[in-house]
Amino acid sequence: MNENIPQKIIQENGPTTIRRIVIVGAVAAGTSAAAKARRNDETAEIVLYEMDEHISYSGCGLPYYIGGKVTDLNVLTPRDSAFFKNKYNVDVLTRHQVLSIDAAEKTLRVRNLADQNEYTDHYDTLILSTGAIPTVPPIPGVDSPHVFTLRNPVSARAIRQFIDEKHPKTAVVIGSGFIGLEMVENLAYAGLQVTIIEKLPQICPFIDPDLAPYLHQYLEEQNVSILTGRTATSINETSLALDDGSELSADLVIIAVGVQPNVALARTMGVTIGETGAIAVNEKMQTNLPDVYACGDCTESFSIVDSRKLYRPLGSTANKMGRIAGDVATGGSLAFRGIAGTGIFKVFDMSIAACGLNEAQTRASGYDIIVNHNIKPDKPAYYGGREMVIKSIADRKSEKLLGVQIVGYEGVDKRIDVFVTAMTAGLSISDLFHLDLAYAPPFSTTKDPVLYTGMILDNALHRGRDIITADTLSTLASDEIQVVDARVEKQYDERHVDHAVSMPHDVLREQMETLNKEKPVVTYCNKGTTGNAAQNILINYGFKKVFNLSGGHKQYQANKKYLKGKDGEKNKDKK
Repeated sequence: MNENIPQKIIQENGPTTIRRIVIVGAVAAGTSAAAKARRNDETAEIVLYEMDEHISYSGCGLPYYIGGKVTDLNVLTPRDSAFFKNKYNVDVLTRHQVLSIDAAEKTLRVRNLADQNEYTDHYDTLILSTGAIPTVPPIPGVDSPHVFTLRNPVSARAIRQFIDEKHPKTAVVIGSGFIGLEMVENLAYAGLQVTIIEKLPQICPFIDPDLAPYLHQYLEEQNVSILTGRTATSINETSLALDDGSELSADLVIIAVGVQPNVALARTMGVTIGETGAIAVNEKMQTNLPDVYACGDCTESFSIVDSRKLYRPLGSTANKMGRIAGDVATGGSLAFRGIAGTGIFKVFDMSIAACGLNEAQTRASGYDIIVNHNIKPDKPAYYGGREMVIKSIADRKSEKLLGVQIVGYEGVDKRIDVFVTAMTAGLSISDLFHLDLAYAPPFSTTKDPVLYTGMILDNALHRGRDIITADTLSTLASDEIQVVDARVEKQYDERHVDHAVSMPHDVLREQMETLNKEKPVVTYCNKGTTGNAAQNILINYGFKKVFNLSGGHKQYQANKKYLKGKDGEKNKDKK
């Protein structure tokens, strides 16, 4: 126990026992909890224990130090123990490990890692902010000196130092989540030839398989090698062996297969662990134990879409949770409202973002969904606009957005924030079109991609302009569906959807008599707009059921190039 902190204060009405708040973990959530607790209560003793030497650091900025975008690691660790003592009168003890906690006695056993001395402390209120730890697969050689995880500033410095001193030429990144892909970019910037190993059939499981091909193709264009459906079986001094018997050159290996909540301490003291493997808390960040709270990357969250339990270890959520925990622990009334699982990252010039549920989750939950792929530029082409692909998933019954994913370049952050705001506010898909979004050519098209997404979904639900995904189309036999290619003949001749007939938009009215009005029709163009126009024509001429192919031929081709699809070669294009 820190003897420099007074145990009592004298008030006008006599002595009062001071509340002692102990926080285990001093990164995003822990320091946020301490700051809020101090704002609410000037008399409390507040002590943070942190195993590492750095506190309150920007973990998301660490890859950019390795790649050289951030030249000084200190800018990612701007606050230290002295800062919190001077500004908040909070004691932060780094290199101190909490070994065990007795919840009944409200005591902690602590080890000072500098001198290995141990002592007992006590608390009145405890906040667990133990964070997350990297998942390290049991691969022979994983403990080699050229194999790293990126966990904290110390590990970032070690990776950068290895690159500077050993001058590796090749790097293998195992895993393609946020950290893995950000490391791909920054290792490439550091001059290494990079290969990604992903055990799943697609890279970036953060997004659905029908969007992953865009990222896959883009990374290959950046000279990044990608191996999906593979696992590493051993790591050697300069190579890595795969389960198919092949070997890769690997002077440097980054393990980035994900993280898991650090709940060992919580589990041993009797804190309930939730279904996601993280600490279970209520909206007040309270655990099952009295006077024990939890926040940050060790803690379970829940979805604002359907209240399902979620584990999303992000700094933004951790800071929010920490503020709520610190507030409630000192008598405040804040409550956690859940998250949409919103995330975004950049790899080279490409941005990937998502919020809400993915398609598999919505189907597993029994929603009657409509899925749309909207391909539009972020701003006019004459002002340098580049295409983004927006996948939206809506519930036909409630007409609410369930999830959105975006792959693009500029403006992805703006659009995902609009979508998640609409989801949080409970707006319907028809409301999207009526949003008065900012417009000027440097920023957007006159009909922003958000508005277009609302238009497409609203037309499908209320105006008979239904859409069909390439996945669904691939399950239909030629005798079940008629497929109309509304592009010009040259494009049709180059490549087209299986079973499609060429009926360019400008001659569709003359040629449509060869179609059966009683049999379902799918129209498509390059990206969806002309396909919708062709759909309108057929519907207005009395065709019973007409679908527009979601995302057009571009989305269809993206899936065919990198995914086998549900029926394998059945989905292959014919020339």
